[in-house]
Amino acid sequence: MGVEITGLKRLEAKLEEKFGQARMQEIADEALLKGAEVIKRELQQNFETFRDTGASIDEITISEPKAGPNGRRREIHWVGPKGRYRLIHINEWGTIKNPNPAGKGKVAASLEGGKKAYRKAVKQVLESEL
Repeated sequence: MGVEITGLKRLEAKLEEKFGQARMQEIADEALLKGAEVIKRELQQNFETFRDTGASIDEITISEPKAGPNGRRREIHWVGPKGRYRLIHINEWGTIKNPNPAGKGKVAASLEGGKKAYRKAVKQVLESEL
Protein backbone atom coordinates (compact mmCIF):
# COMPACT_ATOMS: atom_id res chain seq x y z
CA MET A 1 0.00 0.00 0.00
CA GLY A 2 1.42 3.37 -0.97
CA VAL A 3 0.47 7.00 -1.09
CA GLU A 4 0.91 9.15 -4.16
CA ILE A 5 1.45 12.86 -3.67
CA THR A 6 0.79 15.07 -6.66
CA GLY A 7 1.45 18.73 -7.31
CA LEU A 8 4.71 18.95 -5.34
CA LYS A 9 6.72 20.27 -8.30
CA ARG A 10 4.02 22.83 -9.00
CA LEU A 11 4.07 23.94 -5.33
CA GLU A 12 7.85 24.29 -5.41
CA ALA A 13 7.64 26.34 -8.61
CA LYS A 14 5.01 28.67 -7.07
CA LEU A 15 7.09 29.17 -3.91
CA GLU A 16 10.20 29.89 -5.97
CA GLU A 17 8.20 32.35 -8.05
CA LYS A 18 7.00 34.13 -4.90
CA PHE A 19 10.25 34.18 -2.88
CA GLY A 20 12.96 33.66 -5.49
CA GLN A 21 15.43 30.82 -5.81
CA ALA A 22 18.07 32.37 -3.54
CA ARG A 23 15.61 32.99 -0.68
CA MET A 24 14.17 29.48 -1.02
CA GLN A 25 17.69 28.08 -0.75
CA GLU A 26 18.33 30.18 2.39
CA ILE A 27 15.14 28.87 3.97
CA ALA A 28 16.01 25.28 3.07
CA ASP A 29 19.53 25.68 4.48
CA GLU A 30 18.17 27.10 7.74
CA ALA A 31 15.67 24.25 8.05
CA LEU A 32 18.41 21.70 7.39
CA LEU A 33 20.61 23.32 10.05
CA LYS A 34 17.86 23.15 12.68
CA GLY A 35 17.21 19.52 11.80
CA ALA A 36 20.92 18.67 11.92
CA GLU A 37 21.21 20.31 15.34
CA VAL A 38 18.44 18.02 16.60
CA ILE A 39 20.30 14.93 15.37
CA LYS A 40 23.58 16.27 16.79
CA ARG A 41 21.99 16.63 20.25
CA GLU A 42 20.60 13.10 19.97
CA LEU A 43 24.08 11.80 19.10
CA GLN A 44 25.61 13.67 22.03
CA GLN A 45 23.08 12.18 24.44
CA ASN A 46 23.60 8.65 23.13
CA PHE A 47 27.38 8.97 23.16
CA GLU A 48 27.28 9.95 26.86
CA THR A 49 26.53 6.30 27.71
CA PHE A 50 30.04 5.20 26.70
CA ARG A 51 31.94 8.45 27.21
CA ASP A 52 35.63 8.17 28.03
CA THR A 53 37.44 11.42 27.24
CA GLY A 54 34.46 13.06 25.53
CA ALA A 55 36.39 13.60 22.29
CA SER A 56 33.81 11.75 20.19
CA ILE A 57 31.13 14.10 21.52
CA ASP A 58 33.24 17.25 21.17
CA GLU A 59 34.18 16.55 17.55
CA ILE A 60 30.63 16.13 16.21
CA THR A 61 30.35 18.74 13.46
CA ILE A 62 27.63 19.89 11.07
CA SER A 63 28.81 20.69 7.55
CA GLU A 64 27.95 23.71 5.47
CA PRO A 65 25.02 23.19 3.09
CA LYS A 66 25.84 21.16 -0.01
CA ALA A 67 23.99 20.54 -3.23
CA GLY A 68 23.56 16.88 -4.06
CA PRO A 69 21.70 14.81 -6.60
CA ASN A 70 18.67 14.69 -4.28
CA GLY A 71 18.71 18.37 -3.31
CA ARG A 72 20.36 20.33 -0.51
CA ARG A 73 21.87 18.56 2.49
CA ARG A 74 24.07 18.97 5.53
CA GLU A 75 26.31 16.23 6.85
CA ILE A 76 27.13 15.34 10.41
CA HIS A 77 30.69 14.15 10.77
CA TRP A 78 33.56 14.12 13.22
CA VAL A 79 36.26 16.79 12.85
CA GLY A 80 38.85 17.71 15.42
CA PRO A 81 42.38 17.37 16.73
CA LYS A 82 41.84 13.90 18.20
CA GLY A 83 40.73 12.37 14.89
CA ARG A 84 37.69 10.59 16.30
CA TYR A 85 36.32 10.06 12.80
CA ARG A 86 38.63 7.03 12.65
CA LEU A 87 36.89 5.39 15.61
CA ILE A 88 33.24 6.09 14.86
CA HIS A 89 32.95 3.21 12.39
CA ILE A 90 34.55 0.84 14.89
CA ASN A 91 32.22 2.02 17.67
CA GLU A 92 29.19 1.64 15.42
CA TRP A 93 29.93 -1.80 13.98
CA GLY A 94 32.57 -3.40 16.19
CA THR A 95 35.56 -5.45 15.10
CA ILE A 96 36.37 -9.12 14.88
CA LYS A 97 38.19 -8.95 18.22
CA ASN A 98 35.54 -6.75 19.85
CA PRO A 99 32.23 -7.38 18.05
CA ASN A 100 30.12 -5.55 20.65
CA PRO A 101 31.80 -2.32 21.81
CA ALA A 102 29.97 -0.06 24.25
CA GLY A 103 28.99 2.36 21.49
CA LYS A 104 27.65 -0.22 19.07
CA GLY A 105 24.60 1.03 17.20
CA LYS A 106 24.51 4.47 18.83
CA VAL A 107 24.67 6.40 15.55
CA ALA A 108 21.83 4.36 14.05
CA ALA A 109 19.83 4.70 17.28
CA SER A 110 20.34 8.47 17.22
CA LEU A 111 19.12 8.73 13.65
CA GLU A 112 16.09 6.58 14.36
CA GLY A 113 15.29 8.26 17.68
CA GLY A 114 15.60 11.76 16.24
CA LYS A 115 13.34 11.32 13.20
CA LYS A 116 10.24 12.91 14.71
CA ALA A 117 12.14 15.78 16.32
CA TYR A 118 14.05 16.36 13.06
CA ARG A 119 10.85 16.59 11.04
CA LYS A 120 9.29 18.88 13.65
CA ALA A 121 12.30 21.24 13.61
CA VAL A 122 12.32 21.42 9.81
CA LYS A 123 8.55 21.96 9.72
CA GLN A 124 8.76 24.79 12.29
CA VAL A 125 11.37 26.65 10.24
CA LEU A 126 9.44 26.20 7.03
CA GLU A 127 6.18 27.36 8.65
CA SER A 128 7.79 30.41 10.21
CA GLU A 129 9.58 31.47 7.01
CA LEU A 130 6.85 30.70 4.49
